[in-house]
Amino acid sequence: MASIESEKPDHKVYADFQQLVAMQHLAAGFSFLPKQAVQSILSGRHASKLRGRGLNFEELRHYRPGDDIRTLDWKVTNRTKKPHVRVYTEERERSVLLLVDQRVSMFFGSRVKMKSVVAAEMAGLSIWRTLAVGDRVGALVFNDTEIKEIKPQRSRKTALQILHQITTMNHALNARQRTAQNSDQLNHALQEAERLCGHDFLIVVVSDMSGWNDETIKRIKRLTVHNDLIVPLIFDPLEKELPDHQQLVVSDGHVQIEVDARKHKLKQRFTEGFVSSVDFLQGELRKYGVPVIPIDTEAPVQDQVRVALGQPFMAGGGR
Repeated sequence: MASIESEKPDHKVYADFQQLVAMQHLAAGFSFLPKQAVQSILSGRHASKLRGRGLNFEELRHYRPGDDIRTLDWKVTNRTKKPHVRVYTEERERSVLLLVDQRVSMFFGSRVKMKSVVAAEMAGLSIWRTLAVGDRVGALVFNDTEIKEIKPQRSRKTALQILHQITTMNHALNARQRTAQNSDQLNHALQEAERLCGHDFLIVVVSDMSGWNDETIKRIKRLTVHNDLIVPLIFDPLEKELPDHQQLVVSDGHVQIEVDARKHKLKQRFTEGFVSSVDFLQGELRKYGVPVIPIDTEAPVQDQVRVALGQPFMAGGGR
């Protein structure tokens, strides 16, 4: 019998580097960057404020049949008495910075996968999609004790470097580790993002947002002044709803209690508490045009992303 050390880790408990690399073939059918504000599942009832790619002015020329009348330059048209349009070229490159959470709070899963694994897969999809549309991608990968920085580059080598760092931190997680959750680490990661991001970055915070507070919102607000930000919110179904007909033992690692999950009022309060917390977070982030994408640990990540970021939110040209 093979020893525990020689056995390959369960990819549902620990992220598999090769599987993250293979996600390159699944990174299609969605886009982070719309060209204009649209109604989307990402922003609920509010229009998304994501900037999309920038436009550079190229030339002024005579109107041609088929040109978009919205590009008419009325000043020149009035002066020359002939219709003229302004022609723009789309900027071909944008920097995307991923903040990938691998803290102790992410090492939890009740159904299919750990939150930490789902975060790694979400990051993998984001990396490969970013490179596919010709943008630069970098990352801040963090756990409770350290933050690793990979500067944005448009290269496969950088993608693999990010995935390797995510996998390394992911495999360092275990149920018996004594490291306590650092409640300030999310804010520290956002602070590092402020240092790295000048303007027109897309910042993707892949996290369960555990420990977020007023300081978190303040840092996000500052980041959104000149950048866009999206939060794929990783959660487990058990965090949303207690299971039926079970006696549960709940522990914080030091003290444990037994809970009767069959009690209707307890289940109702538990669910209401989760929904209220998520709704409040979404409401706070919505003030600054930050979409929250709920991603659970049960359904395939790529399917959830396509539903949230699919055709209604697509940029032009099939991106």
